Amino acid sequence: MSRIRIGWASRDVSSSAPVNMSGQFHMRISRGIMDPLTVTAMVLENNGVTSVFVSGDMIDCRSHILDELRERVAVRYPQLDPRRIVLNATHTHTAITHVGGIGSISFTKGEAFNHDGVEIGSSEDYRNFLVDQMVDAVCEAYETRAEGGISYGYGFAVVAFSRRVVYFDDLSKRPGAVQDANHGVDGHVRMYGDTSDPNFSHYEAGADPFVNLMFTFDADDKLTGAVINIPCPSQNSEDEYYQSADYWHDVRAAIRKKYGDIFILPQCAAAGDLSPRQLHYRKAQQRRYRLKYGEIDTVADNKTEIMNRLEIAERVCQCFDDVYSWARKEIDHEPVLLHKVQTVVLPKRMVTEEEYERTKKNFAAVQDSAFTYDGTPLENLHHNSILMSMRGRCRRIMNRYENQAEDRELPMELHTVRVGDIAFATNRFELFMDYEHRIQGRSPFLQTFIVQLTAQPDVDNGSYLPTERGIWGKGFGASIFDNQVTPEAGQIIVEETVRSLHELAEA
Repeated sequence: MSRIRIGWASRDVSSSAPVNMSGQFHMRISRGIMDPLTVTAMVLENNGVTSVFVSGDMIDCRSHILDELRERVAVRYPQLDPRRIVLNATHTHTAITHVGGIGSISFTKGEAFNHDGVEIGSSEDYRNFLVDQMVDAVCEAYETRAEGGISYGYGFAVVAFSRRVVYFDDLSKRPGAVQDANHGVDGHVRMYGDTSDPNFSHYEAGADPFVNLMFTFDADDKLTGAVINIPCPSQNSEDEYYQSADYWHDVRAAIRKKYGDIFILPQCAAAGDLSPRQLHYRKAQQRRYRLKYGEIDTVADNKTEIMNRLEIAERVCQCFDDVYSWARKEIDHEPVLLHKVQTVVLPKRMVTEEEYERTKKNFAAVQDSAFTYDGTPLENLHHNSILMSMRGRCRRIMNRYENQAEDRELPMELHTVRVGDIAFATNRFELFMDYEHRIQGRSPFLQTFIVQLTAQPDVDNGSYLPTERGIWGKGFGASIFDNQVTPEAGQIIVEETVRSLHELAEA
């Protein structure tokens, strides 16, 4: 068995241009940079197998970014199998839109959009810049790979909480209930629901406190980097107008303050029904932060969420310290490295006739709603982009219904990677937490890192994949507007992932 070779690189992918930021149903034009957006690449190589992990501070990976990344790396390094490049998004809502056009987001694509008075940088230009930086990072990591070792472990840091609130009654039957493309279709569940409501019952899911860590070392056993896998999207600052890596920036800063300028590759584990904010202790949280942090200097509008980010970083750094203190005692310089890539075909969620008719009515209503040009340019942009969002979401559902007889399957590229006694397994969705536990519970490996929102060849990734109980409760994340596939598809992912993991363990 030969020694593993490891390479690292990273790039700043922030922009000084007035670019649109992804993550809401309205356009937000960047006012500047709160903290840098980053892409990080890690290359592992042993016994003729090379695996490349790339993580980006993005909401997701669209516009065939993976295809271009693989093609360009393959030109420079034909010996590197491009299919073994894995790209994941941290799901920050303050990253830059990389869907083509005037700087718009996907719902405006192909449709005229008047944004007079507001300068918007080209998202196509940003996309080209983003891919350039990814290619350079991967190539540098590949060129600088050198003998080293890995260690691993897990710890605990509560970062995510369930964001789906369950009620005793059906919210859609309440007087004045809003059911539309942007708000979602509520039933017994509402995302970020009011826990002071007399009919509040419980949270749909619990919290997942596990943090999986893989440390990398050079030939002298000096720490060079770490993969940090947390079941939580990075969306504390999701409403801000400044570019930000969200809590991952604070995590990087806290860890590097103690360990030096090591590389950190963030991965979001299954977290489609989780988020980094608690809902039923908000007043207590405000008091906690007031006493703990006092006044803080920040450009952010929401200071509470910045404090939340700081506290998350404290928890993750403490977890890092704990795990590193004992994991470094057992460094493996010759781990087995295996990387399997397969395509799993998943059944799409069919649009029912009832959903189609309701969507048509919703679409007609928003089509009749007029754009406004009476306010300031930014006020107009906010209002009009919301209308565009709702029209686009409705149009996509109607198109699905009209074509679903011939379009019933969705491909997913699934990666399973063995690194010694641990493994990584990917999926393209905002995967609900239960699926992760089903995989980890049946995995033959000591630790299994689930990586959601991984980029796909030929197609865009994204959309929520709810559980059976999620579909029952409805609500944002579990409605036809938010789902491409069914819970049946989620279980197929579980079964195929577990089968592949066993194959790697027995190889």
